[in-house]
Amino acid sequence: MHNKKAVSPIRVAVVQCDPQCGTEHRERNQQLCLSLALDAVKGGANLIVLPELSSTGYTFETREQAFEHAESIPDGPSVQKWMGFAREHNVYLAAGLVEQAGMKLFDSAVLVGPDGFIGNYRKAHLWNQEKLWFSPGDLGFPVFETPIGRIGLLICWDIWFPEVPRLLSQQGADIICSLNNWVWTPPPLFDEAGRCMATYLTMTAAHVNNVFIAAANRVGTDRGERFLGCSLIAGTNGWPLGPVADAEQETIIYADIDLSSTRSAPIWNDLNDLHRDRRCDVYGSMLGYTVHPQLPR
Repeated sequence: MHNKKAVSPIRVAVVQCDPQCGTEHRERNQQLCLSLALDAVKGGANLIVLPELSSTGYTFETREQAFEHAESIPDGPSVQKWMGFAREHNVYLAAGLVEQAGMKLFDSAVLVGPDGFIGNYRKAHLWNQEKLWFSPGDLGFPVFETPIGRIGLLICWDIWFPEVPRLLSQQGADIICSLNNWVWTPPPLFDEAGRCMATYLTMTAAHVNNVFIAAANRVGTDRGERFLGCSLIAGTNGWPLGPVADAEQETIIYADIDLSSTRSAPIWNDLNDLHRDRRCDVYGSMLGYTVHPQLPR
């Protein structure tokens, strides 16, 4: 926490758990996620982040199977249960599911709160076989205004594309909820500090955009695919606030933060401002950022 009185004090929690694919596991997945979310509530959290596809597991084998796991937003059973949980416990919850919109499927994240459904995001960057089941996201990179602050969402592979956290931060996000199914990839996977590349990408994105990032990953094995944990909450200076979760265990990571402190936090000294110091006049026309409808002109 900063020395000044917190304007928007919150306790954020990321839930690292092991949902399994298969419609026969649907009820178990919901019970697992909500049980751990309830533990987070008992731990004082009022913003809780669950992993990507937390209601379904990850490893689909056919497109038809992906359809069997899909539901609408916000009327589907998972979102309704999450809404009920958020209302009952007066918290904000970000969670992942397979969204069906017509004949399209999306790898989606929803944000719900005490007053119900807030909004959703559809994953823009699809990893590996996700391209066989899902359509690329078409909702842009929305930031949602809430009583506790401005909340952005991204999903897993998105963090490898620096444009995503940059666009969210440029729209004023105070925190980015990062919902993940980070998988084991060819070695080297961990460095001597025990951290994986996804951890460093999350830390770097938080630092260079002056934004909190709460990254929830899953663990375990699902139909032969192994997941690497390493959930964390990165502060605006990039460093983890508390521990980085290990690669094996279901756990909950907490951090106490002043959410709106992102709006004035200096980068090492009073004259550095990452957003103001950007040289859009030099590279904006090459990258196209200056014509994005959500960016200031």
